[in-house]
Amino acid sequence: MSDKPAASAPASAPASTPVPSAIPAPGRDPQLFKPISFRSVTARNRIMIAPMCQYSVPDGLVGDWHLAHLGGFAKGGAGIVFAEATGVLPEGRITPWCPGLWSDAQETAFARVVDFVAGQGAVPAIQLAHAGRKASTDAPWRGGGLLAPDQGGWQPVGPTDAAFSPAHAVPTALTEDGIHRIADAFAASAARARRAGFRIIEVHGAHGYLLHSFLSPLSNTRDDAFGGDADRRMAALMLVLDAVRSEWPAELPLFLRLSCSDWVEGGLDIAASVEIAKRVKARGDVDLIDCSSGGGDPRQKLRAYPGYQVPFAEAIRREAGIATAAVGLITQPEHAEEIIANGRADLVALARVTLGDPHWPLRAAKALGAELPWPDQYSRGILQL
Repeated sequence: MSDKPAASAPASAPASTPVPSAIPAPGRDPQLFKPISFRSVTARNRIMIAPMCQYSVPDGLVGDWHLAHLGGFAKGGAGIVFAEATGVLPEGRITPWCPGLWSDAQETAFARVVDFVAGQGAVPAIQLAHAGRKASTDAPWRGGGLLAPDQGGWQPVGPTDAAFSPAHAVPTALTEDGIHRIADAFAASAARARRAGFRIIEVHGAHGYLLHSFLSPLSNTRDDAFGGDADRRMAALMLVLDAVRSEWPAELPLFLRLSCSDWVEGGLDIAASVEIAKRVKARGDVDLIDCSSGGGDPRQKLRAYPGYQVPFAEAIRREAGIATAAVGLITQPEHAEEIIANGRADLVALARVTLGDPHWPLRAAKALGAELPWPDQYSRGILQL
């Protein structure tokens, strides 16, 4: 990428205490709205719409909902717009209503959405995922409970046959051949993403889904090439990164989402996540770590507050020397600007706040005194802010 990570003040407690920093005054050349480049791709600003599951498609096929949903973020001024966790295999979806990218029809459906997002000036991006042992559940607004095969569900898989929770299915433990088959599916989906016109792929290695469950010692108790010490627990992730890069052009960026802490004693913590990031950085595959946390163990104990995950992004940026995205209850323009201006992350990833206000970037630009052109059709709305 074009901007090298800058040094920042040490974070003595990356999981809890933000580093005090001055908030830049509005109108003073806000850094949040500076373009940023990753390989050959340049985003118009540092605002990334995080992948947000919608549970709203049949047969893995995106349609009008996603055209309006993702297109709204693009015309709202975001720099990068991510499509949600997209299954590389049918059994890799969280629910039967999650999108997929394992078929020609799905590739064609996504291309329509990608064209509109790019046409509005945003970088179209997609998160490729396998839900692992947290798969085959109902939509969250229907309780998110387990769906048995006779209810439209399927048999989940995982590192072992340990279920995520008593409410989830007992997964089938993956064989080494099975792990390689999933890596091949990631590669095939990466090729489809390229043909559909996406410009960034993010590999989902967080929130208790398959790759996170291999990384965490809480869920990966295997004793083979894919489990045991930290290096072997990383093996499935590295295999997938190799597979994706085999089909994803060298000139296009690849992101990786990590759960930087399991929030459970004996699980992943920021020190372990820094080591993963260092390994990834040394390989040269990945351009940015999207720093989230949790989701891997129902015993987790965390205290969410505005910016509670920013110290993860800051620590990985500083200690691993790789670009990061900060995410988690970042809702105010001044807060987002502070994170970027003080070198705590390279991108700010927004999620739920943009569901309520897809035009958040346009409003933030006005609040901070930056120039971000409105769509011509909406230009009269500027006076209403």
